[in-house]
This record gives sequence, C-alpha cells and structure tokens, in this order.
Amino acid sequence: MSISIKTKQDIVKLKESGKILKEALKVAKDKTQEAKRHKVSTLDISLAAEKVILSYGAEPSFKGYAPDGENPFPETACVSINNEIVHGVPNANRFIQVGDIVKVDIGVRHKNLLTDAARSFIVGKGNEKAKKIVATTRECLEVGIKEIKAGKYLGDYGEAVEKFVLKKGFHVVRGLVGHGVGYEVHEPPQIPNFGRVGTGIKWREGMVIALEPMVNEFSSSIKVGSDHMVFLTKKGGLSAHFEDTLVITKNGCEILTR
Repeated sequence: MSISIKTKQDIVKLKESGKILKEALKVAKDKTQEAKRHKVSTLDISLAAEKVILSYGAEPSFKGYAPDGENPFPETACVSINNEIVHGVPNANRFIQVGDIVKVDIGVRHKNLLTDAARSFIVGKGNEKAKKIVATTRECLEVGIKEIKAGKYLGDYGEAVEKFVLKKGFHVVRGLVGHGVGYEVHEPPQIPNFGRVGTGIKWREGMVIALEPMVNEFSSSIKVGSDHMVFLTKKGGLSAHFEDTLVITKNGCEILTR
C-alpha cells in the first residue's frame, strides 16, 4: 500500500481548499436551519454549498464521482437524514423537518488538490437522544485527532474513538471508513473508527487524511438503500457523522477544514 506524502506547495493549496470547504459547510448549516421557518429540500442544501464552491473557481469533487466506474453521484453534497449514515442523494422533493439530524458531507477540488469534510446539524433544538449522539460524534473526532502525529499508529486512533463512543452508549460504524485524501477523493490508507493500539500503518509527516467517525444509536450494522447510494442504520436508529481533513506533522496534526 503506497501512501502519498504531500509537498509544502500541496499543503498551501489544500489549506486554500479547506477554507472554501469550511465556508460551504457554514452556508449548508444556515440553509438547514431555514427549515424552522419554511420548506427546505435536501437539494436546496447541496445547491447552496455548490454556489460557494463555484464562486471561488473551485469544483465540487463528489459531483460525477463514480468509484466503481458507474452510477456517478449526481450532486455536490451528500445530505443524509436521521437513520441515513452517509451518501444521501439530494432531492428537490425531500424536505427537512424540525428535529432532524442532517448530515452534510462535501468535497472540494481546488488547484487539483482535494479536501473532504462533514458535519451533523440538528434542525432546531432536537430531542435529547439526537443531541447526545451528535455531541458524542463531534467529541470522538476530537479524541481521535489527539492520537494523530508522526510516529504513532493508525490503530491508536481507532481504539481511542471506539472506546469513547462505547462509553457513551453508542456504536461506531464498522462497514465504512475514513481515508487518505489530497490527490484523489479516496486514497490509501483506509481509516476505520476502531482498532488496537500499536497496530496498522505508522503515520508519517506530510500524510493528508480525512478522519470521519460515524456513530449509530443501536448497533454498528449498516445496510445500503434502494438507490444503491445511501447507507442506513440496519436497526433504524439515529446516526451522526463528522469529518475533517488534516495533515500530519512531526508533533501532531493541522486541521485543514476548520
């Protein structure tokens, strides 16, 4: 498995890409909250993010992306609701409801370098279960980031994330992973949100990765939706998702999408 090391020039461009992505996610968040006052579709959210990306002369890296060579993703953002984990396809006729957990996942291609990030937004206040699973997922990403630095192991991250999530009474998704990113949408290595300390590849300075814990309410199990795009919780419970792109440094890492 060959894992690319990005140059200093690459990192400069990736930082620019990350700033664009950060703004696109902020606009997507604002659009979800408009659902408290009037109808907002999942396509509205994607189009709002796309407008930001295009305004910088960048491109949405998910739009038209087809890792299997067919069935390309048709829009800019993946917009997934409640028991949908990731890869929800935006739809003009699917409307956000108050109390929903809306997961927005976006990729940006800028000067041929790519970043990837996701956030989970609760529309309005939400119930206690929704608030807890979103907070747990956000916090476990922070726990995992603390394990990332040159010389440490992939398994250090996975064990820390899963332990934290289990203590909160939830489950990490085991069938979906984080990944390397930068030159392509998905690069080696695969980064599961479970593992064992001291195992897996050793991080090196200059690696760029997308960490993305996905957390389910009832179990780790997942299923594919009827559109063969979206992944859902197998038992029907809630799910949350957070993701950031970061570059590994000698003493830790730098988050590029905040």
